[in-house]
Amino acid sequence: MTPPLITLEEHFFSSAVPEILKPKYSEQLKHVDGVYDKAVDLGALRLRDMDAGGVALQVISHVPGLSDNPVACHAANDQLAGVIKAKDQSKGRFAGFAVAPMGHPDQAAAELRRAVTELGFVGALVDNHHNGKFFDGPEYEPFWAAAEELDVPIYLHPTWASEDMVPHYQGNFTQGAAMSMASSGLGWHTETALHVLRLFASELFDRHPKLKIIIGHMGRRYPSCWSESRWGDFQRDFKTVYDENIWITTSGVWSLNPLRCILANTKLDHILYSVDYPFQKNEIGLEWIKDLEKSGLVNEEELDAIAYGNAEKLLGVKVPKL
Repeated sequence: MTPPLITLEEHFFSSAVPEILKPKYSEQLKHVDGVYDKAVDLGALRLRDMDAGGVALQVISHVPGLSDNPVACHAANDQLAGVIKAKDQSKGRFAGFAVAPMGHPDQAAAELRRAVTELGFVGALVDNHHNGKFFDGPEYEPFWAAAEELDVPIYLHPTWASEDMVPHYQGNFTQGAAMSMASSGLGWHTETALHVLRLFASELFDRHPKLKIIIGHMGRRYPSCWSESRWGDFQRDFKTVYDENIWITTSGVWSLNPLRCILANTKLDHILYSVDYPFQKNEIGLEWIKDLEKSGLVNEEELDAIAYGNAEKLLGVKVPKL
């Protein structure tokens, strides 16, 4: 029997900010059928799609692009919290990751604290950089300290390439090819992986050994290529950090081959199922879960852990009774 599913990389457009972000998502709005209607919906349409994909609980977060707008982050978090608390609308099947204004580190820390302690969110999903700036500098210490103190995970999610990054993806090919390379084709994965390495190299995980980081899409190619060489003298080496501080989700990757690699070098209780709704379909994810169930790669207990158990443990949530 297919287990209930909890998903973690699932997005919405806040009614407070859609006009700010629509230009950034123009290509996806054109090419992913019905994505805008699904993204703005926090009720019947979303629940219908969850049912179609066997999703019992969806941890919802705002789409990337608000890192320089504290007011919009505050409004988006308030909107999501209101929906989660309105059981007639959410049916008890939504939880929340906060959006934080990472371009303003002190305000990002304050918004994270507010979202967790006042709104009941279970962590945050933040843009992977702010205008090309990663979060390994001392100005981000209050943010990382807050995450560790609150004991909630931070999901590093890709965002659009900054102006200084764009030329790396341009060349003797179409603008469409360049945009793909800068985003889902390569850039989003490598830049997220780079960010985690920068956090490690800055000794963040020595200063905050209980910090919890989530990265999506089968670990952004991490598990297949990292090595320990030439890192320097750290209290905790990268393998220790990977085992204790990093969780990965399966979001948006519908092949079992990457999971074969992950199962060989990643603790099973750090692997989490996800979809990337509405940019991916819950139904495709359900078929992937069924393929995994039949594959023999995991036993029933391990399948349950990936499907929902690990998320329950990490986030302190429970699969609702449907």
